[in-house]
Amino acid sequence: MPTTTGWLFLAAGTFLFFFWAYGFVRFLMDVKRIYIPKGRQFLRGRRRLKEEKRREEEREERERQLY
Repeated sequence: MPTTTGWLFLAAGTFLFFFWAYGFVRFLMDVKRIYIPKGRQFLRGRRRLKEEKRREEEREERERQLY
């Protein structure tokens, strides 16, 4: 039979484990809801800028060929 100190130790460990697990789950949910969409948005913006730059260079090349 555990002593009072043993019961307190088990209770404290269980208590802290639940807060640790809650923090871990919240972190994963934040990553899913905030950071992944922001990363996708960043990559979409970079692709869009590269595409615009490529189109502009093609347009300038066509203009140079006309003159």
